[in-house]
Amino acid sequence: MKKNVLLYVLLVFLIVVNGLFLFNYLGNSDDTENKDRSKGPISFIVKELDFNDEQMLQLEKINRKHHHRMMRIGDDIKQLKDALFNKLSDVSFNENSIDSITTLIGKRVKEQDIEAFYHFKDIQELCNDQQKEKFKSIINDALHKRGRKEQRPHLRNGEGERRLPPPRH
Repeated sequence: MKKNVLLYVLLVFLIVVNGLFLFNYLGNSDDTENKDRSKGPISFIVKELDFNDEQMLQLEKINRKHHHRMMRIGDDIKQLKDALFNKLSDVSFNENSIDSITTLIGKRVKEQDIEAFYHFKDIQELCNDQQKEKFKSIINDALHKRGRKEQRPHLRNGEGERRLPPPRH
């Protein structure tokens, strides 16, 4: 009888602990997502430009459309890259098919860049004249910071040069 009581107490304890864990795990996921969103680039832009409620509503619509377009293009790129790298296991493959797949990937990346440009253009359209100047400054700062990161040399051969194999033709 004492063994059964001990098992029941242990069972109740485990149920309570699991319930608390699930509550904390599932209950805090919304807070975590909101914190992550508040740290994103759009919230930074909103904060810096001091958007009003009407601008915020329009920005949310613009952002939603942009996100869906970028996800679609990103999915296309992923599928194309999967197709490209699936050819690694082929015993014989056609150079033209590799070239055409990489050309399609390049076109999709171009679409991403165009989409990003028009997204920022749409955000700029929401701004008043004072906000437009601030927005221009934010974009220029972001572009210059990004450019500096990309210009750092990659040390591959000890001399600061990055050596890549020559392209096959």
